[in-house]
Amino acid sequence: MTYDPQRALELLRIGSGRADASFREGQEDAIRRIVDGRARLLVVQKTGWGKSFVYFIATKLLRDGGNGPALLISPLLALMRNQIAAAQRMGVRAAAIHSENKDDWPQVEAKLARGEIDILLISPERLANEHFRTQVLAGIAAQISLLVIDEAHCISDWGHDFRPHYRLLERMVKTLPPNLRLLATTATANQRVMDDLVAVLGPNLDVSRGDLNRTSLFLQTIRLRSQAERLAWLAEQLATLQGHGIIYTLTVRDANQVADWLKTRGFHVEAYTGETGARREALEQALLSNGVKALVATTALGMGYDKPDLAFVIHYQMPGSVVAYYQQVGRAGRALDSAYGVLLSGQEESDITDWFIRSAFPTRQEVADVLGALEEEENGLSVLELLGRVNLSRGRVDKTIALLSLEAPAPIAKQGRKWQLTAAPLSEGFWERAKRLTDLRREEHRQMQDYVSLSFGEHMGFLMGALDGDRRVVTQPALAPLPTTVDATLVRDAIAFLRRTSLPIEPRKRWPVGGMPRYGVKGRIAADHLAQPGRALCVWGDAGWGGLIRQGKYDDGQFSDDLVGACVEMVRAWKPQPEPTWVTCVPSLRHPDLVPHFARRLAAALGLPLHRIIAKTDARPEQKTMANSTQQARNIDGSLALNGEPVPDGPVLLVDDMVDSRWTLTVAAWLLREGASGVVWPVALAQTGPTEPDE
Repeated sequence: MTYDPQRALELLRIGSGRADASFREGQEDAIRRIVDGRARLLVVQKTGWGKSFVYFIATKLLRDGGNGPALLISPLLALMRNQIAAAQRMGVRAAAIHSENKDDWPQVEAKLARGEIDILLISPERLANEHFRTQVLAGIAAQISLLVIDEAHCISDWGHDFRPHYRLLERMVKTLPPNLRLLATTATANQRVMDDLVAVLGPNLDVSRGDLNRTSLFLQTIRLRSQAERLAWLAEQLATLQGHGIIYTLTVRDANQVADWLKTRGFHVEAYTGETGARREALEQALLSNGVKALVATTALGMGYDKPDLAFVIHYQMPGSVVAYYQQVGRAGRALDSAYGVLLSGQEESDITDWFIRSAFPTRQEVADVLGALEEEENGLSVLELLGRVNLSRGRVDKTIALLSLEAPAPIAKQGRKWQLTAAPLSEGFWERAKRLTDLRREEHRQMQDYVSLSFGEHMGFLMGALDGDRRVVTQPALAPLPTTVDATLVRDAIAFLRRTSLPIEPRKRWPVGGMPRYGVKGRIAADHLAQPGRALCVWGDAGWGGLIRQGKYDDGQFSDDLVGACVEMVRAWKPQPEPTWVTCVPSLRHPDLVPHFARRLAAALGLPLHRIIAKTDARPEQKTMANSTQQARNIDGSLALNGEPVPDGPVLLVDDMVDSRWTLTVAAWLLREGASGVVWPVALAQTGPTEPDE
């Protein structure tokens, strides 16, 4: 069909809400090439340039000309919601199918069948869904006029945010008609990624690359090692920073903690993570409408979130790569003359990033364990059944299965709810790719450490170099650097905040799959034998009490009086009802005196008697060596018993140093209730377990 420049300009002005809007350099050319030329085009442009206008205007022109719908692959829900709102502003009928709108799927599918949707947005994971492929995609495949791959760097093995399911696109593209219009867009493609995308998306892929420099961004790095210092800095600077912004953290736990701290200082902020669930859309809108000062977010609020007047992006910790940082800091200053991009760097970030790198791919042993378990079961195994066969966490099993199933050919396949072996062996190329990407991630981490060490004024040039952009065009806005010192009083307040937080211990309500054979129990735990909701003082190793707990357990051989006092304060603030009338503790053969000594002092400080009622019957491996809940439950089965002493009948505090799977506390509480105690209130010094990444 023929490109209509007047209609395209009209759509731009409707979509932008500006009657005087004009195309940026390269925008109109990209739209024309898509509409007229049936081109395959990769557009690499900086954040805020307007890549979404290219594909929505092209879609509208194609639909006006009688062509079929467009299909848009988009990686994040926040990005999808932004895209749908932008499309609707210019009259493009957009709809999405993703994991969080299942109730809408039948309606969307019906509209698609009736031709009432102009562009369908899906996550790459939908391409692995059999229902979507056979019931939805198959029905419109022949009609698709344009395939859009947004955030296309996710396809590339070299991309900073590689998404395994984007590999399905490579296979999909190879089956497409050679004249199908294809548009791939990204803001974070260096030359290596671009070469990879050309290889994946076809040798006839044209590349349109613009200037990636962001003249409105004032970039600064500040090294503040402790979390308390960074919390204090945030509280001090947020009081004077104009406008609204995003504060990025590496983990869900940190996002919640930073948001809670800032709320105590009177700031209207909210945490936004992969666990935010149904509140995500409302929080996105709250930031768009300036209803909050800031969102404290993980990468769940990353690619594509569009608030043109975002005045600052602050990183609480250093991200894992320069290009990931450019993607996130690029949320700021799109429609402002100047905006702050400040990176705070602390001591825990390297451990977190190292964990992300190490856990990105399964190990050879993990793959061997999963394949070995499947080989022993002709009819296959569900994930839950696999967890009973292998000593791997649920996350490691899920990751191993996902990556193996995406290989071509795949060594495993799903039949109903169960995974089975196929005839295909796992290619050695899988391990070569895993090593290459692991090495790349470590190099990117080192590059990010270099970025943190830069002097004033060098930051944007460094980013341009990392993205293979032109360093010579770098300029920066006339903003004053933010202070690098921290108010000592605020630091003390932050330390007090970190030390007064506590965490819930939710009681388990069911025995594990297969039950506890040695105790003769299975199914639901009887209501009168459940532990009550408990409390843990902190997270193991965290910035509040965690370091002191680690020192007490492994260096001093006893927990300090400060920890006793902190637990007393926690219990008194908690006020469990009915109130405990006595204290007991979980026994250990490895550290026989550690927890009892602590429990004795805690009981004395609370004015309660200590009764050592529970005994360890035999030595078992440490719970931390058991990688999933099923294995942890089996490790406890039969290992605890009442020691024959009389069991007081009043409510009891059940004390342990660490809680991870909660099976030890579950069994101990069940034994106490079997012995006719009153209700059981678990108390632990620390919750343990690895930091899980945010999806």
